[in-house]
Amino acid sequence: MSENTTSWVPTLALITAALLWGSSFIALKLAFTAYEPMLVIFGRMAVASILFLAVFSKLGVSNFRRADLKYLLFMAFCEPCLYFLFEAKALENTTASQAGVITAMLPLMVALAARLVLSEPLSRRMLAGFVVAIAGACWLSLTGESSQSAPRPALGNLLEFLAMICATGYFITLKFLTRSYSPWFLTAWQAFIGSLFFFPLMLFTTKGLPSPVPVIPALSIVYLGAFITIGAYGLYNYGISRLPVSRASAYVNLIPVFAVVLGWLILGERFTAPQYLAAILVFAGIYLSQSGRRRNLPTKTAEPLSLPCDG
Repeated sequence: MSENTTSWVPTLALITAALLWGSSFIALKLAFTAYEPMLVIFGRMAVASILFLAVFSKLGVSNFRRADLKYLLFMAFCEPCLYFLFEAKALENTTASQAGVITAMLPLMVALAARLVLSEPLSRRMLAGFVVAIAGACWLSLTGESSQSAPRPALGNLLEFLAMICATGYFITLKFLTRSYSPWFLTAWQAFIGSLFFFPLMLFTTKGLPSPVPVIPALSIVYLGAFITIGAYGLYNYGISRLPVSRASAYVNLIPVFAVVLGWLILGERFTAPQYLAAILVFAGIYLSQSGRRRNLPTKTAEPLSLPCDG
């Protein structure tokens, strides 16, 4: 593969992954118009599991070690189990656009966790950026106005923040597990465990299945399973395996941008003037945390990782 190809293909993969993750908030909102959240989450896990079964022999299952079971279970408990519980409830109460902005804080939260758990360096600039981003997120929530699609935006944004905490736990555990397992095996493990976890919760749904089957909400579930649970993770893992982690992680910040734009184009969502200012504050905090880091980074390409940001 030529040098030009190795340069733009991973970049395109990362941008596409961010676009897919941004679109997941829209797909969830569309699916929730006809189906209860637990049924939607089980559906996406089931779709991904069925597709993974088709390539089960190629997932590297033979590498499984019993000693790693506790880490694998903790990873899956963080995401998809708790993560999707919080995010499903979040999107019942807030807009896809606001939830997308909250996800912009994930790289900063991961950096803090890496400092506490893995003793990785954390600069004062990054810490200051985290504080600014948190302030913007709080402002975004407090200025949210109730509507039919966002009856309790403050609660919804808080639940989305809790989902980001779960995603942080997932990321830290995943960083350890990727040394022994392929990203595809770990993604398939999530899908299988998620299906088992959400199946009994789905049975307690009160609405049942609508009749006739609504086309757009049903296709949204298939889209979430095939293009988000599998596609976005696969593209991101490919990109980050060929670029330094410091460069690849920057593309995560595109997710809220795509979420806001798609929320406006597809769902007709709008921000109020104070919410625009709050969103700018979030992005300013992210920029503050990222700026000035490049000169301190090693030139060696880091090992492949996976970062969860979907809805």
